[in-house]
Amino acid sequence: QSQLVESGGGLVQPGGSLRLSCAASGFVLNYYAVGWFRQAPGKEREGVSCISSSRTSTYLADSVKGRFTISRDYAKNTVYLQMNSLKPEDTAVYYCAADSAYVNYCGARSDEYEYWGQGTQVTVSS
Repeated sequence: QSQLVESGGGLVQPGGSLRLSCAASGFVLNYYAVGWFRQAPGKEREGVSCISSSRTSTYLADSVKGRFTISRDYAKNTVYLQMNSLKPEDTAVYYCAADSAYVNYCGARSDEYEYWGQGTQVTVSS
């Protein structure tokens, strides 16, 4: 069974940092573009960041530029979202998603992704 698993969420104070991980079972994540999305209570799911399978294309939403970084480790078959200078408005459930359609492209829309994880809660609060 193919699935994605997120980890690394938790409770952090404003200004703090977290690193989310996205790992796959049942398929090789290295061959997939990976996106990170988040959904806060009462809000629509939004694209936060993505990275192509080749690492040549990345995307960061304006709301997280300068604070979040996306990367992938081929040896570990894992994609990371490093989140620094966290703000209360970053509070949400964060999901990773994977798609194999392109090598040098990653999308910011949820309908561009085939596989989804169950999500990990990130809460930024003092």
